[in-house]
Amino acid sequence: MPKFQTMQIWQQAELLMQPAFIRLIANLEKQLENSSWRGDYKDVQVWAEGTSGDVKERVMQLRGQLEGATEVQTEAIEQQLSQLPAPFPGYWLYLSRGDHQTTVDLWELCYQICFQNYDSIHGTSHAADEPIGESVAIDVSLFDETGDVDWHRLDDKTCQTVKHFFAALPT
Repeated sequence: MPKFQTMQIWQQAELLMQPAFIRLIANLEKQLENSSWRGDYKDVQVWAEGTSGDVKERVMQLRGQLEGATEVQTEAIEQQLSQLPAPFPGYWLYLSRGDHQTTVDLWELCYQICFQNYDSIHGTSHAADEPIGESVAIDVSLFDETGDVDWHRLDDKTCQTVKHFFAALPT
């Protein structure tokens, strides 16, 4: 998860992330239609770096116990869960073509759209558990002079990011 140095950067990211993600998925679908790659989307659970396997297992057990629990049991389970780290939702795209397979974290691509020099700061690793070091800077060119999202620029950058990603895939 990116680090934000100021509340203003966080607020700008909030304005950009959802529309950028929606445009990213739409552009990926367009690109997949015109390519020989096959794509499958998966929801994944992404844990904070350093979360042990035992803790992950315990959280998943407790979540499973919520189904069919009474109101009193639910309160007790939720209390236990509040003391444990929680995963956040991740979305990966699994691509395949012949013998080639690759996985991309869709949030990482979205970050490349929303933040300045994200790929050069953080690399373009597809590992969801790779630590992210530096704070991010919003790509302010994605906002107009009034501070609203510049939809045309956001569309253009999303399209370019997806084209660049597909161009980097093995031939």
